Amino acid sequence: MNLTPLLYALLASIANVLGAAFVVSGPVRRPRLLDALLAFSAAFLIGVALLDLLPQALATKGAGAAWVVLAGYVLVHFTQHVLVPHFHFGEEVHAVTARVSISALVGLLLHTFVDGMAIASGFQVSPRLGALVAVAIGLHKIPEGVAIASLFLKAGWSSRAALAAALALGIATIVGTLLTLTTTTLQTIGLALAAGVTLYVGASNLVPEFQAKRDPLLPVAFLLGLLVLVLARGLTVSL
Repeated sequence: MNLTPLLYALLASIANVLGAAFVVSGPVRRPRLLDALLAFSAAFLIGVALLDLLPQALATKGAGAAWVVLAGYVLVHFTQHVLVPHFHFGEEVHAVTARVSISALVGLLLHTFVDGMAIASGFQVSPRLGALVAVAIGLHKIPEGVAIASLFLKAGWSSRAALAAALALGIATIVGTLLTLTTTTLQTIGLALAAGVTLYVGASNLVPEFQAKRDPLLPVAFLLGLLVLVLARGLTVSL
C-alpha cells in the first residue's frame, strides 16, 4: 500500500491541533488574519472542487457521479446545520451547552472522515491531485480546529478536552484515508463525494464567514487563494 496519502493526511490533520492550540493558549489575538485565512482557504477549496475533483469524478464515473457529488454536499449540510444548529468556522464568542459541543464534534468527525477520503481519492488519480486536495484540506483545518476548541471551552470543558476534540478530528481524517485506500466501495464513490463535500465547505461554510465583513483584505485574500491554486496546478502539472 502506498503510504504517501497517509503522510499527507497526517500533515493535514496536524492543522486541526494547531488551530485548537491557538485557542487554548488564549483568545485569538488577530481575528482579522483568521478571516483572511478563511477567505484564502475558501477560494482554494472551491477552485480544487470545480477545477479538479468534479471534472475528474465525472470523467471517471460518468454522469452518475453528479448524484454522489450532490449527496456529499447535502451530507455536510445535514451534519453541520441540521444535527448541529449552532456551528461556524472560527472562534466561538457565545456561551454554548455541552450538548452543542458534542453534537458539533460528531458532525465534524463525519466531515473530517470524508476529508480523508478526499485525500486518498485524489492520490488514486495522481500525486498532483492528491497533493492539491491535501493542501486545500489542511488550510481549512486550522479554522476548523479553532472552531471545535473554542466550542468546547465555551461549553465549560477543559483545555485538555478541547485539544482532544481537535485531535479526534485529525484521527478521523487519517482513518478516512486508510479505509479509502483499502475499501473498494469507498474508492468507487470517494472522488465524487469529496467534490461535493469540498464545494460545500468552501462555498457554504467558509464564504459566509467573511463575505459580510467590510475589510479590503478579505477579497484580496480570496483572489490570492485562487491565484495560488492556479500557480500550484501549473507547477504540479507534470506530477
